[in-house]
Amino acid sequence: MKLNISTDHAPAAIGPYAQAVAVGNLVITSGQLPINPATGAFPEGIAEQTRQSLTNVKAILAEAGIGMDRILKTTVFLSDMNNFGAMNEVYATFFTEGSYPARSAVEVARLPKDALVEIEVIAAK
Repeated sequence: MKLNISTDHAPAAIGPYAQAVAVGNLVITSGQLPINPATGAFPEGIAEQTRQSLTNVKAILAEAGIGMDRILKTTVFLSDMNNFGAMNEVYATFFTEGSYPARSAVEVARLPKDALVEIEVIAAK
């Protein structure tokens, strides 16, 4: 049975999709833009946008009753691969060394609202 997960501590969906869905032991988030849910605005720069995207992921997982340590796989979408290093520095602060999730990072032509980064995850309950 599929269960939609939603929290006010992450930005509301800007289209016909859920913030996340849970199926069995998996929680799968939609891509999280770096939108501050309190203001609706993006922070400046790749480092702060990465931090906000991952903070949004963390809030959604908390609503599902799990933490960042339960993430199995992340996909990071970057508008410019030159931002990889700065993104990676912030990204590493959200995970414990030695138990990092699997990850893909790709450059895309454009992200919604011209974001610099968008991050989606698959986690286990």
